[in-house]
Amino acid sequence: MLDRNASDIVLIVDDVPDNLAVLHDALDESGYTVLVATNGVDAIARALQARPHVVLLDAVMPGMDGFEVARRLKADAQTAHIPIVFMTGLTETEHVVAAFAAGGCDYVTKPIRAREVLARIAAHLHTAREQRLARNALDAFGHASLVVRLVDGRVLWQTALARQMLADPAEPDSTDLRRAPVELLAWLQREARRVSQPDAAGLERQALPLDLEVGTRRLRCSLQEATGDGEWLVVLRESDDAATLEALVLALRVTRREAEVLLWLCRGKTNRDIADILGASAATVKKHLEHVYEKLGVETRNAAAAVAIGKVPQLGR
Repeated sequence: MLDRNASDIVLIVDDVPDNLAVLHDALDESGYTVLVATNGVDAIARALQARPHVVLLDAVMPGMDGFEVARRLKADAQTAHIPIVFMTGLTETEHVVAAFAAGGCDYVTKPIRAREVLARIAAHLHTAREQRLARNALDAFGHASLVVRLVDGRVLWQTALARQMLADPAEPDSTDLRRAPVELLAWLQREARRVSQPDAAGLERQALPLDLEVGTRRLRCSLQEATGDGEWLVVLRESDDAATLEALVLALRVTRREAEVLLWLCRGKTNRDIADILGASAATVKKHLEHVYEKLGVETRNAAAAVAIGKVPQLGR
């Protein structure tokens, strides 16, 4: 059995024995534990078994090519976090784009220069180690977090708790989260654009949260900050409607039903939406809102939401 703590493990995938020999010797001399595979099927099997710290992957191989190998590794939660560096003699733009689209983080061109490969591996191992420590630290403090790339919705990394919370029991493959759910991505793109532009007074805008339903679970998604290059950190938590409703009743002196209507108003729902959620008629919801406006001394939905959030801060998180 491999000792993952003894040295970093590098998996080399290439169908040309001479290439394997050159890289194996260079990596071995530098203190890495080296594994090899000569085809795509063996590469995936070895990656799942050994969980290497980085994969050096030939782009063009008979049978399953490197692009497909990368896609399959990134689609599996057990191997999705492993950095993949493509090795290719293909320098055409479309091939480079294909390498990154398949999940590669870097590429080197053939003929391979061992010193360049060693430098690239060291850099990506350092980045991967920092990300692993960050995930572990967030998990240790009970934070379900994930980093999403804004342009295409790719989930770059996620904590184990986030993976668990986003898993839909009705969808067995939902734990292999490669891309953010459609609703979460649309919200993220909208709020990222909004908070990047100051308001009329020149002040920073605060991102509005998203309530996301996954199976029977309701999650509150909060946008934390940009991590660079169009990547954003999102924190998830279970919504606790009972505690929020109690706080609304006590802070605003409204009835329980009025608090429920106000809660969903603050979450951006229309009267028709609220009626469907609460199993009431739109006319009944309108009547409840009239009572809420009167008790809060306001005349509009936005004003009521502002007062409620001011008194019950968790509504705005």
